[in-house]
Amino acid sequence: MAQTNIQIQSQQQLQTLSPQQILVVKLLELPTVELEDRIHSEVLENPALEEGGSDEHSDDADSENSSDEDSGGGESAEDLMLGDYSNDDDIPDYKIRSDVDATPTRAEDIPFSDAVSFYDILKEQLGERDLSGHMRDLVEYLIGSIDNDGLLRKDLSNIEDELLFNYNVQTDQDELLQALHILQDFDPAGIGARDLQECLLLQIARKDDTPIKKIEQRIITKCYEEFTRKHWDKIIQKLDITQEEFDEAKDELVHLNPRPGSSLGEVTGRNFQQIVPDFIVETMDDGSVVMNLNDYHVPELHLSRTFTDMLEEHIKNKANQSKESKDAMQFIKQKLDAAQGFIDAVKQRQHTLIVTMQAIIDLQRPFFVEGDETLLRPMILKDIAERTGLDISTISRVSNSKYVQTNYGVYSLKFFFSDGYTKDDGEELSVREIRLALKECIDKEDKKRPLTDDELAAILKGKGFPIARRTVAKYREQLGIPVSRLRK
Repeated sequence: MAQTNIQIQSQQQLQTLSPQQILVVKLLELPTVELEDRIHSEVLENPALEEGGSDEHSDDADSENSSDEDSGGGESAEDLMLGDYSNDDDIPDYKIRSDVDATPTRAEDIPFSDAVSFYDILKEQLGERDLSGHMRDLVEYLIGSIDNDGLLRKDLSNIEDELLFNYNVQTDQDELLQALHILQDFDPAGIGARDLQECLLLQIARKDDTPIKKIEQRIITKCYEEFTRKHWDKIIQKLDITQEEFDEAKDELVHLNPRPGSSLGEVTGRNFQQIVPDFIVETMDDGSVVMNLNDYHVPELHLSRTFTDMLEEHIKNKANQSKESKDAMQFIKQKLDAAQGFIDAVKQRQHTLIVTMQAIIDLQRPFFVEGDETLLRPMILKDIAERTGLDISTISRVSNSKYVQTNYGVYSLKFFFSDGYTKDDGEELSVREIRLALKECIDKEDKKRPLTDDELAAILKGKGFPIARRTVAKYREQLGIPVSRLRK
């Protein structure tokens, strides 16, 4: 069979990014610390770009420009270009903030390293206690068993077995409970709690004795499930208290820290670089949430007055320019264009970060107000993209390697994104909330008879999470928890 060549003509539309768009994308991906380095590098490479306030003679120059404008006269295209350089960007305005009236504050650098792990901080407190060698060893082992939130999620019976089999240390649960009570007396309040309920009760116990304190204890002790599900009317009726008493107690409870370990750093054994948050989000006593960019160290940028003056001089003597002068003017214009483009890219980066973070706050406001992880609603990149009018890829770049400092700790922006699960009645649940409930069930199970996935599905259904067995298995695997026969 003879082969024939067929030529087919097709039309295809391809989108290519301009150099300016590429620059914006690259700056958008940088966290705050790397942005500072990038700016310093650009200033060294481009003499038309300068850091800090404008030159001392800029005011005089602006006055001269104003006088020239008053005197009249036409403007060429080059004059308009120079006017843009001289007037718009001598006053740096790219350091945009969400609240123009807010006083800029410098966020402290949050170190995440072994040198400041809460293991070391708690061991230092342990050294101040008068304990026997055996009891000191037990408390130290419990400290090493705490998770990132500052909670002890291991069952004491498991710890008893670990000490015997791994270290040949004999103890019992009563002795371990005594050691745990010593640990729970350390700072911050709530450290070493075995679940969120105990964590809140430990913090309440540290307060001065008042009638409201007793109501807080009753709410968390007797109405914990109702409180986590915000069934306020049921709590008032069950405890027979007034609306005013409940509101005062509730206001105190929502300001407790559900993650006491977050105020002390990461657990030992991990070695992170220093993290500088890109955003500072503060929750005020009245429930308002204020967000600012952490750009304290990001230098102000402006165009070099020397270069703009040189360009202006070239334009005035345009008729008498030699080839060398024209080449010099071309060089100056190229450098000024590059500097202006860089300033615009930094402006666009700051604006994109602000609108993205504000959208996250708007969608996850209950978390920022109360700090409870279970209040995080399902949210994906598309939700933020639709709310901001930005592309999904842009939201992805913003959320990658960016951090936010809140009243409750420092979080990666990716922490706020999770899929959702829709119940039969249309209610949408966060996958994170379901996984937390699943982990809690497994933590509390009888280790001699671990729960199967079918049993876990039934328990979760009773808690209001009607998910299938295969879904339980998927979330269990995501949590890194083995099947029941391997948890004995």
